[in-house]
Amino acid sequence: MPVKSRFTRLDAFTKTVEDARVRTTSGGIVTIASLIIILYLIWGEWTDYRQIVVHPELVVDKGRGERMEIHLNITFPRIPCELLTLDVMDVSGEQQTGVAHGVNKIRLSPVSDGGQAIDTKPLDLNPTEKGGAHLDPDYCGECYGAPSPPNGLKAGCCNTCDEVREAYASVSWAFGRGENVEQCEREHYGEHLDEQRREGCRIEGGIRVNKVVGNFHIAPGRSFSNGNMHVHDLQNFFNSPVEGGHTFSHEIHQLNFGPQLPEYVTERLTSNVALPWTRERMNPLDGTKQETDEPSFNYMYFVKVVSTSYIPLGWDASKGLSSIGQSDIPAELMPIGAQGRGADGSIETHQYSVTSHKRSLSGGNDASEGHKERMHAHGGIPGVFFSYDISPMKVINHEERSKSLSAFLTGICAIIGGTLTVAAAIDRGVYEGATRIKKLHQG
Repeated sequence: MPVKSRFTRLDAFTKTVEDARVRTTSGGIVTIASLIIILYLIWGEWTDYRQIVVHPELVVDKGRGERMEIHLNITFPRIPCELLTLDVMDVSGEQQTGVAHGVNKIRLSPVSDGGQAIDTKPLDLNPTEKGGAHLDPDYCGECYGAPSPPNGLKAGCCNTCDEVREAYASVSWAFGRGENVEQCEREHYGEHLDEQRREGCRIEGGIRVNKVVGNFHIAPGRSFSNGNMHVHDLQNFFNSPVEGGHTFSHEIHQLNFGPQLPEYVTERLTSNVALPWTRERMNPLDGTKQETDEPSFNYMYFVKVVSTSYIPLGWDASKGLSSIGQSDIPAELMPIGAQGRGADGSIETHQYSVTSHKRSLSGGNDASEGHKERMHAHGGIPGVFFSYDISPMKVINHEERSKSLSAFLTGICAIIGGTLTVAAAIDRGVYEGATRIKKLHQG
């Protein structure tokens, strides 16, 4: 048997001769409708194929010896910048008192005047310029019985008011307004403090800490250690000429651990219909506002930090998870705000959950809030405290196509085949129905 005849017997697509075909108006309408439906469904399939979705994955965080950035923007409308101190401590033993690395203190006008920004003062952990540079080179200021600070302008001397305050803090002495202290009277420290009494303050910027359990807090007065206790000089805070005193009413505009995700990334994370809980904010404290008229009041936020990585489409998986968010710049030379952003588009950041607690330092209960059974201890430091814990788990969000190329091609074939099959069945039904009705009329 010829080869052609063998293949002819296997033909599953038998043909009809042209004379045996019947073309109808209804068939043409069904054909046009089928083509429109096919084009519409193929366009939807193409759009779906081009769509990038974010797939979350939970793994154990195996990072070691890492550092973490904390970015904050908090307004205190009823306490001046001169009285606020930012401190950071962690369980590794690192205590950074008076932290101001990458942090700005912005003086705000009184609330009655609109709370507008007056002055911005960038602070540094290790300032290189100090007041008193205009003094006589032979001048050596007295430290009034306290040991001179090791980082002073002149060894064994206290040449500025700030150095006297630091010397007092080193031996846990209260300082006050600096009365009878030559350096403070020369710099008019007390007068400057009184001028700012009715002002507010906004603290914004970033700090870099060890990625271990710890806390940071904003409290009044210079901080110092007394034995194993961390205390603050509260004399200027409580001895206020302002009616009603200073309070720690505050508004948290922003608080995030690590870099903020770009807006397009946030949109992709929150657009997952299958995971509706991802629409919640990654920084739940943003926009939090607390009010109090009591100076002796304490706010505590207990934060659970979860490491979160974002891997873009096309990321080289051979680099390993440790390369996520890594830059070519050494970590110690990287400016605040640059950590966690990789050159390949990957981002290493954190999200968190939080619970809050507030209490009056004079003790009592929460009867005013309907909780008589909740009793508060007496004493403590007024201020706003953030205690953070690090989760052992890590969330990895990686971009991927919603479907593969093979799935896209399969979908197109299914659309064409299915639409034409249904259209053929409809056309056949219409044709048979029209034929039978015509025969009934003729009969």
